[in-house]
Amino acid sequence: MIMEIRNLNFVYNPGTPFESKALDNVNFTIQEGEFIGLIGHTGSGKSTLVQHLNGLIRPTSGDIIIDGVNITNKDVKLKSIRQKVGLVFQYPEYQLFEETIYKDIAFGPSNLGLSEEEVDKRVKEAMELVGLDYESLKDRSPFELSGGQKRRVAIAGVLAMKPKVLVLDEPTAGLDPRGRDEILNEIQALYEREGITIILVSHSMEDVAKLVDRILVMHKGRLVMDGKTREVFKRADELESIGLGIPQITKFMKAYRAKGHDVREDILTVEEAKAEILRYLRSKEND
Repeated sequence: MIMEIRNLNFVYNPGTPFESKALDNVNFTIQEGEFIGLIGHTGSGKSTLVQHLNGLIRPTSGDIIIDGVNITNKDVKLKSIRQKVGLVFQYPEYQLFEETIYKDIAFGPSNLGLSEEEVDKRVKEAMELVGLDYESLKDRSPFELSGGQKRRVAIAGVLAMKPKVLVLDEPTAGLDPRGRDEILNEIQALYEREGITIILVSHSMEDVAKLVDRILVMHKGRLVMDGKTREVFKRADELESIGLGIPQITKFMKAYRAKGHDVREDILTVEEAKAEILRYLRSKEND
């Protein structure tokens, strides 16, 4: 396995009137090559959890094992861990700072002490992975780009470090529909081409349903569900009780079935719904 979280607890402002338990005995494992969705309403502990995964936050107690290394041990070099677990924050374009796209993406690999040739290779590969043309864009300022392109530059900067795990915290936040679709398509293509382990934090049930194989659900700092995407979204009543929902198309199919139509209700995408309704209508014609 690439990641194991054991009995993870984190308390903000311990011993003060503002003490707050953000993570409460969280346990899960992630296998290499999984595509995980992490969901939960605001304040559920999602962002606090992902910041633990590469050592940005130290736990109050518990263990975080990345690729066989317990990163809570004091002698662990977190620089090497952050190469393995790349974290892309919300609005990562706010972290762009270099004068050219090339320099921004090259910043991380350059700090690893790699040769100029290796840095150059990594920048080219990272730009290709996120759908940015190297020759036409490398010398442009990142601040001249659209929101979606800036987001891709920021993701490329993390990919250039060649992480084993990519953590994306709300990667489509604030983008227009076109930019949002572009980012999601690139993430899906990246996963299919590279087989990299991805953890996607999102408020969009549609995005999660379309992309991920497994879902972790956080509520009040606790991991309350962990299962395959279809199985989790079958638990609509439980999700709604903790302030979450299910994809609109899943809700529609459940309502359609409730009216006496013999269709599956574990549908996750519009394409699946179309195929299932056509199947049902054809079966009615043959009766």
